[in-house]
Amino acid sequence: MKYNPVVNEALAAESAWTGLHPLQEAGEIQGALAVMARLQNDLAEATGLPGVTLHPAAGAHGELTALMVLRAWLDSCGETKRRTILIPDSAHGTNPASCTLAGFEVVTVKSDNEGLCDLDALANLLDETTAGLMITNPNTLGLFEEGIQEICQMVHKAGGRVYMDGANFNAIAGITRPGDFGIDMMHLNLHKTFSTPHGGGGPGAGPVCVTEELAPFLPGPHVIEDEDGFLLQNPNKSVGRLRNWHGNFLVLLRAYAFIKRLGGPGLKRMAQAAVLNANYLRVQCNKHWRVPFDRICMHEFVARPTKAMKEKGIRTLDIAKRLIDLGYHPPTIYFPLVIPEAIMVEPTETESKETLDAFAGALNQIAEEALRGDSALKQAPATTPVGRVDEARAVKDPNLCFRCS
Repeated sequence: MKYNPVVNEALAAESAWTGLHPLQEAGEIQGALAVMARLQNDLAEATGLPGVTLHPAAGAHGELTALMVLRAWLDSCGETKRRTILIPDSAHGTNPASCTLAGFEVVTVKSDNEGLCDLDALANLLDETTAGLMITNPNTLGLFEEGIQEICQMVHKAGGRVYMDGANFNAIAGITRPGDFGIDMMHLNLHKTFSTPHGGGGPGAGPVCVTEELAPFLPGPHVIEDEDGFLLQNPNKSVGRLRNWHGNFLVLLRAYAFIKRLGGPGLKRMAQAAVLNANYLRVQCNKHWRVPFDRICMHEFVARPTKAMKEKGIRTLDIAKRLIDLGYHPPTIYFPLVIPEAIMVEPTETESKETLDAFAGALNQIAEEALRGDSALKQAPATTPVGRVDEARAVKDPNLCFRCS
């Protein structure tokens, strides 16, 4: 993920923040509540969606939150038969899992030949049971859904609502607002767009933004401002509390500092740089790798081994292991599932041209090794204490003892 600015880390370590307790009276924590209120406003402005909750602990938690809000809204409208959520086949795996947890049934929408949501397939699936559509935009192939306004109109006409997985919002922040092209709900990965720490499952935050009609159902309490200052209040139709306290405050504080330092123009430049870096890498790699959708991408692109590499018995796993030997943490592999042997390349805006050139050079070196049948690929990694493990057995029969012989 992207660089976490030291100034944000220093700010979050200040005793004025770390010494707070969530059970303190509102009058004693006005500064912290002000930060949360202003962050809510900033996220509402960035997304074009006025209702914001800072509660969710991660992106997937945000998905579940939004789906619970959607279900509560449908029930309040008497639409209890709408229990189907449509999800494109290129979606993040957490999307169908969140739907199931929220009590919805998942129906898959296929992608078209351009890697985008197939509008005809979507039209054929919309009916009176449709609760909504979950769509990632830009999608996991790194492509902006060009028909997003039409998609939202189609779902709305059918009586459903549209949820946008905001994991890739860093590609469009400051350029376009999801609420303006018809999105009803979305989550934000603060670690990816707004530069907060991430790794090993946390610490995390996945705020959810919704339209005005859905806002009364958000979890609470959230921060509001009245004539006496800032206070915590529950929305009047709230789905209830989804975690302890009011959100991961020190992570929220980091995101707030990042937004204020960049401002609107800075966020736009951030997104532009992320897109530029991804396209620069795509062009550097497309001579040695197969890029299924080799056109202007957003923040990422997906590549795969060429036919010649596959004939040499090289798999994407071999590539990832070899990258370790060359000094790089491997990118996501075997995802999205619609691309066999996929490797997802996703630089951020903070990477320099020198770093991008070096990484492209490593990928192209691996391609050359693959074509000449170099044994280093199958033996990689050679620079780590442990080489390759039986991953299936490691999951089914883990050896968890300390310092095992």
